[in-house]
Amino acid sequence: MNIILLGAPGAGKGTQATRISEKYHLPHISTGDIFRDNIKRGTQIGLLAKSYTDRGQLVPDEVTCKIVEGRLQEADCSNGYLLDGFPRNLFQAQELDQFSKVDAVINIDIDLSLLMDRLCGRRVCKNCGESYHVNFLNGKTICEKCGGELYQRKDDNEETVGNRLKVYNEQTAPLIRFYTEKGVLRNVDGVGAIEEVFERICKALDR
Repeated sequence: MNIILLGAPGAGKGTQATRISEKYHLPHISTGDIFRDNIKRGTQIGLLAKSYTDRGQLVPDEVTCKIVEGRLQEADCSNGYLLDGFPRNLFQAQELDQFSKVDAVINIDIDLSLLMDRLCGRRVCKNCGESYHVNFLNGKTICEKCGGELYQRKDDNEETVGNRLKVYNEQTAPLIRFYTEKGVLRNVDGVGAIEEVFERICKALDR
């Protein structure tokens, strides 16, 4: 089963992707991980991507698509995959259609005003990366899992979050219509406990 995971920043894609990957035995593929791997290995396309990131620029769609295409040809994707962070826009979605068939697109649906509060109130462990929200920390500054120090990411502020959500609306949200027309989109309510949302995702996939 070839799955795409959609959702605005802060919708919980990363958390749910880990669970989906484990339950359905699919490789979790994020473009960020692919970029880092290719750059680390010094591949030709990795060096090309690095030439953009070193200048603080976005990697062009054409380069991103080539990197994803190469990753999907690896052996662990022979029985399916879970794409997280790709495609980000219509061009990437149309290119993906040229080299892979998508079976299901899970869209974690959540009100954007809730995401602003969720992201700006997020605190992350420096050691293990576990996320918390200030509303439930009761003033604690230590991770419950590993005892690491909790901090607020630099980009978890109203201005940056607002810009990220604006970009999402402009570029990624149109994918919802694109995949709806293809008959593969599954909207899942993203409000609730992690396990509740995961259960909804499983029901949508098992349909």
